Amino acid sequence: MKPPKTCRENKPKQTQFIAAEPACHGEVPYEAGLAKPDQTQFHTRRLSRPFLFFTSLHPGYNLPMQNWTIQKLLNWITRHFTEKGIDSPRLSAELLLSHVLELKRIELYTQFDRPVAEEQLGRLRDLVKRAAHNEPVAYLTGRTEFYSLELKVAPDCMIPRPETELLVERAVEFLRTRTGAQFACDLCTGCGCIAVAIAKNFSDARIVATDICDAALNIAAQNVEKHQLKDRITLLCGDLFDPVVPQLDAGKFDLVVCNPPYVSAAEFEKLDKNVKDFEPKLALFAGEDGLDICRRIFEKLDRFLKPDAALMLEIGYAQGQAIKELLEQTNCFGEVRIEKDFHNNDRIVTAQKTSL
Repeated sequence: MKPPKTCRENKPKQTQFIAAEPACHGEVPYEAGLAKPDQTQFHTRRLSRPFLFFTSLHPGYNLPMQNWTIQKLLNWITRHFTEKGIDSPRLSAELLLSHVLELKRIELYTQFDRPVAEEQLGRLRDLVKRAAHNEPVAYLTGRTEFYSLELKVAPDCMIPRPETELLVERAVEFLRTRTGAQFACDLCTGCGCIAVAIAKNFSDARIVATDICDAALNIAAQNVEKHQLKDRITLLCGDLFDPVVPQLDAGKFDLVVCNPPYVSAAEFEKLDKNVKDFEPKLALFAGEDGLDICRRIFEKLDRFLKPDAALMLEIGYAQGQAIKELLEQTNCFGEVRIEKDFHNNDRIVTAQKTSL
């Protein structure tokens, strides 16, 4: 959105600017009946384009205000996102502002009165506009937090969800019940969030992570390097198990973990705009019933699992029974458990291979 142009014929004289301090939202510069100061002692400044952008979208701010502080920006952006129906408007405002200012979120609150420079306002203006059109904040900032780890993300890979942290938690719990080095395979790794989180929380894990998208693996490689895990995570480009070479990459695995695409055709059409329009369809869509990828994993699973090994999957909110039936048809597993997430939806499948 372009800032409004100042009409030449309505441009006020320089002596008409009367406010030396910025007026806050809802205030007027001077109370009725009070004498105004000598207007000639004040000097005009040319209004910046970013300033005009913000004031044009929020007319409640008095036009002479030119000093945008962190506090005023946080409050304004939060209101703007709320009006636009953006999820978690306050958090989104904090993430964008801390990104532009290169501050931690907590530092925004310790520097509330800090003025924001015009160049930074310009960058913020563009990000706020894009976020208001449902572009995910994680893509705008290039990073997100997952399992208490900061990870790089990009439009080539899905943004990790809080629900997936439950999958990591169960995987780490399982590995801790075993002794010695444990070999795990993370299919459809995307940005590498699951592999990195498991490796950071279980030092004896050796992980092979695969993905069909080379661009996504490039993001995963940056996350692996960022968290100093290159010696324990191997990234392979290919479809599911296809790039895994038995004996060379690992004999068989103690654990196969995966957050596969599982959105059905009907569900895909109903996805929120920030998901459907911006996140990669390849990482979301899995055929008419959302189970295409799971079926293909199950076809080859037996040859890659050690006796007594486990499979752990994230699944769609109502896929538990269908997944359980497909796994039982393989005759490879004993008990198949379906765990619900904090919204009481089907979310995690755990199946342990029989030792026979």
